[in-house]
Amino acid sequence: MNRLELTGLTTRPAQVWGGIRLVPLVREAPVEGLRLHREVYEGLGAGLVELGPRGHYVSYIPHGLVADWSAAGAGAPGSGGQSAAYGTQLGGRDAPRTLRLPRPPLHRMAKRRPGDRLRFLPLHLALEGYLALHFGGPSTAWEEWSRQALRDGLSPRAEDAYLGWSVRGLGDALRIFEIHPDQCGVMVYVSDALAAAFVVPHPEDYRLLHASLVEDLYGELVHQYGLYGAPVAEFGARIRGEEHIRTLAGLRAAARGQQRAWEEAHDALFARELLDTSYGFDRVYRMGSFTLWRFLPPFVRDGSGQHIGETITDHKGRVAYLKTFRLSDAQIRRGHLLHTLAGADWELSRAAEALGSSREELVRRIRAAGFSDLLKGNV
Repeated sequence: MNRLELTGLTTRPAQVWGGIRLVPLVREAPVEGLRLHREVYEGLGAGLVELGPRGHYVSYIPHGLVADWSAAGAGAPGSGGQSAAYGTQLGGRDAPRTLRLPRPPLHRMAKRRPGDRLRFLPLHLALEGYLALHFGGPSTAWEEWSRQALRDGLSPRAEDAYLGWSVRGLGDALRIFEIHPDQCGVMVYVSDALAAAFVVPHPEDYRLLHASLVEDLYGELVHQYGLYGAPVAEFGARIRGEEHIRTLAGLRAAARGQQRAWEEAHDALFARELLDTSYGFDRVYRMGSFTLWRFLPPFVRDGSGQHIGETITDHKGRVAYLKTFRLSDAQIRRGHLLHTLAGADWELSRAAEALGSSREELVRRIRAAGFSDLLKGNV
């Protein structure tokens, strides 16, 4: 498995609000045997995750997701019957739709719950994978590396991200836009740059989690595009050749043709950067016939957008859950630099040759990337 497979998901015409374009993703049938629900943690959002002997992790954590593959919560595979997400309560319109929990320290990024359930922190799995990229630092004690680098590696590492509320127009777009009856996901574009993809197994799960997109984390580039980008063109269908349409069936066929044209245009022009990329996948947890992964891009500096993320796939590799985070150009450069150094066994001369630059230029790039502590002061 090295690519994302969105078989079973089709796009619907985009909805536009200023610089925000939301492209709905619908399924003909929900994924059987898996449901998702949200745990909301009380407080202001800052959370502590205990990582065991490695220490702890502090970040903005508004909620967690619980994957439920039990027969009670997800429906028996192949049953085709109705099912409810774990945590749902029957009641009036004001009944709570999610579980609300106090904010003690969370144990691990992904933690097994009683029954066939797994609690994990959305996007944090992906961000931890990026922060842990070659975290151990130099594997060989070359004389250029500092004593701290050889002892502690890249510790500590931190990255900046922006809350969805700060991406201009996103909150209004999510509040105003229509949710399709069979919608199980969405692709979020800001100034027509793919900011994030979000997929869940069931339409009811999506309705409960749609608004949570404003609580997700977005990269620096996405925030800048939302702040400075101009409004994007709206989707408009034009059915021509009116003299050939004489019946409702003919009108319906022409409308479906326009819908297919939009799907083909979107898949060819917009989604290519996500689906045509080869990723490195790291298995996090196996859940019956499903598997939770996190993935990293190849960090190729070709000017295209690159995403980190996490996904749950079935036994055939088809995506049941997906959430991605678009990296900024600076984050891609840092990933590319670390990959190159590790590939050269952290020898500066070999790494500089692989980059097609001089040793002095490589040292400058290491310092500009924020990794000055790795080098001795006299280098």
